[in-house]
Amino acid sequence: MTAPRSAAPPDEDLSRLAELHGVAMSYSPSPDRTVAASAVALSRALAALGVDTSTPGDVRAALAARESELSERLLPPTVVCWIGGTSAALAALPEGTRLRIETEQGETRAAAEQLPPGVHRLTATAPDGRTARAHLIVAPPRLPAPPGRSYGLLVQLYSLLSRRSWGMGDLGDLAELAAWAGRALGAGFVQVNPLHAAVPGAPTDPSPYRPSSRRFPDPVHLHVEDIPEFGYVDGRERVRGLLERAARLRESVLEKGELIDRDAVWELKREALELVREVPLGPGRRAAYVDFLADQGEALEDHATWYALAEVHGSDWHNWPTGLRDPRSAETARARRELMDRVDFHSRLAWLTDAQLTAAQRAAREAGMPLGIVHDLAVGVHPGGADTWAQQRYFAAGMSVGAPPDAFNARGQDWGLPPWRPDRLAESGYAPFRMVLKALFRYAGALRIDHVMGLFRLWWVPEGLPPTEGTYVRYDAEAMLAVLVLEASRAGAVVIGEDLGTVEPGVRETLRERGVLGTSVLWFERDWEGDGRPLPPEHWRADCLATATTHDLPSTAARLTGEHVELRDSLGLLTRPLEEERAEAAADTGEWLTLLARLGLLQGTSGGIGTSSEEAEVQALHRYLLRTPARMIGVWLPDGVGDRRPQNLPGTWDQYPNWRLPVADAEGKPVTLEEVAGSARLHALVEVLRASGARHS
Repeated sequence: MTAPRSAAPPDEDLSRLAELHGVAMSYSPSPDRTVAASAVALSRALAALGVDTSTPGDVRAALAARESELSERLLPPTVVCWIGGTSAALAALPEGTRLRIETEQGETRAAAEQLPPGVHRLTATAPDGRTARAHLIVAPPRLPAPPGRSYGLLVQLYSLLSRRSWGMGDLGDLAELAAWAGRALGAGFVQVNPLHAAVPGAPTDPSPYRPSSRRFPDPVHLHVEDIPEFGYVDGRERVRGLLERAARLRESVLEKGELIDRDAVWELKREALELVREVPLGPGRRAAYVDFLADQGEALEDHATWYALAEVHGSDWHNWPTGLRDPRSAETARARRELMDRVDFHSRLAWLTDAQLTAAQRAAREAGMPLGIVHDLAVGVHPGGADTWAQQRYFAAGMSVGAPPDAFNARGQDWGLPPWRPDRLAESGYAPFRMVLKALFRYAGALRIDHVMGLFRLWWVPEGLPPTEGTYVRYDAEAMLAVLVLEASRAGAVVIGEDLGTVEPGVRETLRERGVLGTSVLWFERDWEGDGRPLPPEHWRADCLATATTHDLPSTAARLTGEHVELRDSLGLLTRPLEEERAEAAADTGEWLTLLARLGLLQGTSGGIGTSSEEAEVQALHRYLLRTPARMIGVWLPDGVGDRRPQNLPGTWDQYPNWRLPVADAEGKPVTLEEVAGSARLHALVEVLRASGARHS
């Protein structure tokens, strides 16, 4: 077969230029195989970084300029100094170089030793007169370990409705779940899906991993009745009408088998929130709102402006009138003034949502949870959303994040999320990343980072090309980790990295060194460097969150019975004959059950007479997790009630109701939060964990 033109190999100059800009010239889908990046992939990635490679002459000129820049540079734009350690960048300065440091606290220092944690401004003047200015990140060497071993619940918040929900789970439900799980179950945490602000418009993309903004939360999660002003809305008939419609939405999901309709929920809540806004804030509430506006500053103003403009011009800013595509233009300033009422509305929604998120974390901690709510940071944002509009210079135009081809996906993946430009991040002292982290740590006891490998490198896919035509682009992992450790330490929060799948050598070790926990899913933990059999529990790593499954995988019950294979077959997703897939799945499950039996973990099943063999096996799998040294044990809440369906089935779009299913029992009947709290099956499973004393050991 003739290779496509786009796969042509790069010449030596282009390869060298790519290397100097952190663009990888190859990748290794397996230890014994290396695939070279094409010249097109390298050129397009470099173009997104502002490097012209149109002609061989342009390549040579860009290469000469880059080599000259690096040879003459005193300092990189951002320098990292770990407390108690040394900085390689500072150590490499010519002898006699003078330093001047302006700290976050407004002090001036002449040396980097004993600086307080923070992001400071550094000026270096060499003996030959050269001067360089840089951001100096001073961070603790590592994050503290979680406070003892703990277990907790994992749930997609929208999927767990209470008898008070307006058609989907909300922040009132989260606070109730946390308070109950902490007090009644002894749970140490509740982990939820990303609650970032979504792209408006119908139909809304239901995926929580493709948000409009990661800097602000989504008001669709508000529990309207918990807003103080709701009790003073004028017109009892209007309020009664809203509550009746909310009840119909709730019952359609819980009693009639309909899917969660995020758009209908938001339409109803928005109507209610417009009425709430007509109620004047009391003096104390007004002062709190003013403080929030001042604290969030330009970031919130941009965010609210984007949503106000989206109401008029649509939810993709690339299609707006030219002048409005620039958040700093005179046209945008004029539109902001004209839409000030709507800007204030969306600002207030951010404030109300922030308050309920804070209340949920407070409820969790008051219930005795050492961690509380574990929030989730999505890997990126929608290309047409609020963050890309407000922070355009930080995003790589014409590029999308994805994954290269591997043994599980020969075509690779394109996630449709524009990547950050590593050069612009470094020039800013990683300000956009710091802003996202600070926002989430306002109300998170711990933070899960989706695809944590993205702190090191991301697979960039040029627009219009398949994922196979991408290439890796490297980030300054030391700087990214320093920012993460700094902000998490300030918040007293734990960090969990989702490091499943292909991970380049050294990444997990570096994360562990800095105190970032990993993610270990039972079915994937095998002795891959040995006989390939299930990994004995004592050989698991300690620095991780260990679970039996996740939102992207089959429920434990479905995996035990092989139903996940039948589901994929019914949707045409299998790449091999059904019998082959069945046999492999049965063999995989059989190996685990054999190990559980050998370890005696199928004995002593909690729940007593009437406990099914399926429940016994689910409990045994969690006993196995307890045998590992993992610091955190997560229970997928749907596993506790026998749910068979995955919340998300990768590789599907409209063939499967991703992100729209309520938690259900083994028969597929939706289960409310109140019913979860009374579930004998869930209590029996949690008793397995409680018997170990995992929460406070």
